[in-house]
Amino acid sequence: MEVSGGASGDIMAAHLVKQCTCLLREAARLAPAMAPIGQLRLARVAQKTLTSSATSPSSHFPSSMMKLVENENEKVFTLYPGNHIDQLIKKATRPEELLELLDAGHHLNNNHAALIFIRLSRLPFEKPEDKASLIQDARFQQLLHLLNSQISSVWHGTLSRLLRSLYSLGLPETSKELQSVEQEVRWRMRRLKYRHLALLAESCATLSRKQHSQELLAELLMHLERRWTEIEDGRTLVTIMMKVGHLSESLMNRLEDKCLELVEQFGPDELRKVLVTLAAQSRRSVPLLRAVSYHLVQKPFHLTKGILLDLAYAYGKLNFHQTQVCQRLAADLLSLTPSLTSGEVARCAKSFALLKWLNLPLFEAFAQHFLNRAQDTPLPHLCSMLLAFARLNFHPDQEDQFFSLVHEKLGSELAGLEPALQVDLVWALCVLQQAQEAELQTVLHPKFHTQFLGGKSQKDQNIFQKLLHINATALLEHPEYSGPLLPASAVAPRPSALDRKVTPLQKELQETLKGLLGSADRGSLEVATQYGWVLDAEVLLDSDGQFLPLRDFVAPHLAQPIGSQPPPPGAKRLAFLRWEFPNFNNRSKDLLGRFVLARRHILAAGFLIVDVPFYEWLELKSEWQKGAYLKDKIRKAMSEELAK
Repeated sequence: MEVSGGASGDIMAAHLVKQCTCLLREAARLAPAMAPIGQLRLARVAQKTLTSSATSPSSHFPSSMMKLVENENEKVFTLYPGNHIDQLIKKATRPEELLELLDAGHHLNNNHAALIFIRLSRLPFEKPEDKASLIQDARFQQLLHLLNSQISSVWHGTLSRLLRSLYSLGLPETSKELQSVEQEVRWRMRRLKYRHLALLAESCATLSRKQHSQELLAELLMHLERRWTEIEDGRTLVTIMMKVGHLSESLMNRLEDKCLELVEQFGPDELRKVLVTLAAQSRRSVPLLRAVSYHLVQKPFHLTKGILLDLAYAYGKLNFHQTQVCQRLAADLLSLTPSLTSGEVARCAKSFALLKWLNLPLFEAFAQHFLNRAQDTPLPHLCSMLLAFARLNFHPDQEDQFFSLVHEKLGSELAGLEPALQVDLVWALCVLQQAQEAELQTVLHPKFHTQFLGGKSQKDQNIFQKLLHINATALLEHPEYSGPLLPASAVAPRPSALDRKVTPLQKELQETLKGLLGSADRGSLEVATQYGWVLDAEVLLDSDGQFLPLRDFVAPHLAQPIGSQPPPPGAKRLAFLRWEFPNFNNRSKDLLGRFVLARRHILAAGFLIVDVPFYEWLELKSEWQKGAYLKDKIRKAMSEELAK
């Protein structure tokens, strides 16, 4: 029938399509009882033809009619007799129920076979051998053959889920049916939706390590990177970042750009997922972190407990400080602290410790939480809390009661922990000035510490550095301690102790000190002590404030003293210690616990300390000002000592 281009022709065409659609709908309803499969397929083809004609650019009938025809076209599969089979597949709870569909006289087509494989991949298997025996089942192979014979007519969405299911079922690499599905995916890659490509990429990466699947993964990632502009909503974007962002650096860069574009549409859950994804990949994307932080601060989001904990974790892991965000997280978590579990408290404390953000009310609430539930708090959670307190040098108000419970809990369980964790715990107690003799002896015993003496890895070296600090605590702060201690050969400074990148402050301080001392024998720079700490400089002054030659006098703080004479009466050793920006709590002039411990040890070793914090040094512009600053610091240290 030829339809004219006039208005009357358009109206007639619209009526004709409407009538045909109604007839097809009625035929589909009556089909289970009346029509054979072949006729229904013919009806489906006829409907597709009408739909294609109706939606062509030359048609002018109402858009609602076009949408109706399109919707009917999409629902054909569920309107046909297969709808009953679909329900049987969906309701199946055992693999045998799905395989029996082949023997029950049902007319299965390729899409049914695909749906059966998808359902099989989602059913639980009691034993790994059950999955292998399923693949060998003759009915399973029959389904594979049916699928392979008509793979080109499987729907796009079903095809992507099918390949993921075949990977999950563990089909062998040599399976021609699996290779056929992979090839079909390659042919249709341009027509698949972006989210289908992303899910396939995730499946190739996680469910199959075979060579051909990795080649397919490379193609999928290439298409994802080329088509990234197709992403239109934040939910899809965040899902793709979480699923496949880690597989390609260039793709993740594109997704981060898209996030910046769509971040205004994100709700609190999307913002959380973006931050957790960045944290999981250790991607410190400052522009994106700033954008997310801005919306967290400016919008009145209701942040649940889970979101707050995840945000704290992500900011801590990425070491990204945003004052207003930290303040809000601390304030919201403070009100929720009574409802937190011990694990959540430990996790939260660790996150804020990584951020170097000490919120006193919040940490007091953490301490009180432990006091209220000490018997129910697992030791690993207590360890995390103690390490967080030590990092920030936080001392609870009820310190005696708190640490009494800590020692009671550690008494019987400390020796059962991993060696590295034992060292961390005792070191934390040293920082907080709460280490007991029995705990010191546990980690300083030769049978314990020898496992770390020859370690070459960075982790082993860090652990041994803490053992040096514990040894110094026992030596300098516990006069009643009877041993054991680390051997003299172990406390000798290692070459790596001085092998560090020179900072601008360190370089300027050294140059100023060289000018101040005038002669190399009047002082030493970069002095590695037996206590595990490195002094920026050391000088020896007599009672009149004049420099003495260091090399002539004994130096007990060195592992291998070079002088033989005792210092003259009234002589004082001065240690210059610079404090860089990372050595302080965030937005504070309070040192982190590690550096408080260093300062205590240097004082206990008999030094007067000349502190050189970064915030004072930055105010000095000329060399004369810097020299005068150091001279004034020396005079002040000597005056305070005389005043005592």
